[in-house]
Amino acid sequence: MALLAGAMALPGICALRPDVLRFSSSSSEVSVRTNRGFGRTQFPCLTKSVGARRHVVRAATSGNGTEKRFKTTVELDKLIDTLRETEYEKLPQIVAENVLGFNTDFWLRLAARADLATSPDDQRDYEVLASNIMNLVELIVRKTQEKIESSTDILKSILVPLIEDVDGEISWPPRNPESISMMRKEVERREDGGYLDESFLSEVSAQLRQATEDGDKPGLVAILQKVLQLYASTVLSRRTYSVKGDQVDKAEELLEKLIAGDEENWNELLRAGLVFGGGSVESNDLFRVVEKRVERTLMRTENGSYQQRLLVEYVREIQTRTELLVEAFQTSRP
Repeated sequence: MALLAGAMALPGICALRPDVLRFSSSSSEVSVRTNRGFGRTQFPCLTKSVGARRHVVRAATSGNGTEKRFKTTVELDKLIDTLRETEYEKLPQIVAENVLGFNTDFWLRLAARADLATSPDDQRDYEVLASNIMNLVELIVRKTQEKIESSTDILKSILVPLIEDVDGEISWPPRNPESISMMRKEVERREDGGYLDESFLSEVSAQLRQATEDGDKPGLVAILQKVLQLYASTVLSRRTYSVKGDQVDKAEELLEKLIAGDEENWNELLRAGLVFGGGSVESNDLFRVVEKRVERTLMRTENGSYQQRLLVEYVREIQTRTELLVEAFQTSRP
């Protein structure tokens, strides 16, 4: 059993060179071994210099390097001690919270601690701890992969209305005018069921980023953008601020129409709602409620989450579109 197999599947978790640290097992027994003297291993990439220059670099960096290594060792020892003292039933939570910390430095320190153990019982404790950690990391990796696969399936279900032939090909723009409405209904259904979580949003965002970088899939970029727009529209439309008692805030009402509407219809809605197009809302009033909506969104969503970024970006896009239309109107006036 390769205890580091799970770690290699997670970003930031590295496998070690087999000549430095080896994890092996026979039947269910897991052992931790270290090569004697591995601390003296030479790394050519770090010592590739000549003459006095090498000594100057060492003199300038040795102090900071030693201090940094000491701090790292102290932090690793704290984590190892916490893991050793944690009851088995609570170990999954601790491992999950520190999953990105199980890197090369961690396994080297754990191996060193096991090597310095003074009793067979302590050595056995380290062996069992290493086995338990890697089993839990492998489980986290497997669950993460299942989540990604589930997110892909959900995305496929949202895109079903765009499939217009027996070969399963997706066309964009859709030929059926009802396709976007059907996509919206599926997004609303999935959101009601709690399926459109951070895993889903990160998966769609990753695919959108990759398609944008490739540069040769404009149709796919537009489709994924539409999915995220429909998500933002669905979530933001759940709250209304336009009615206050018997009063209706016209600017809030216009913003809510824009949020609930398709992006392709924003220009039409803006012309009908703003003063310069014959409506009753001043552009500055619309900008005011946009800022309020952004503030409310930031307060109600997890800081730094995909959901927060997508919702705020959607509202900001409405602001940008409004600014462009107002500028175009002002420059066209005699």
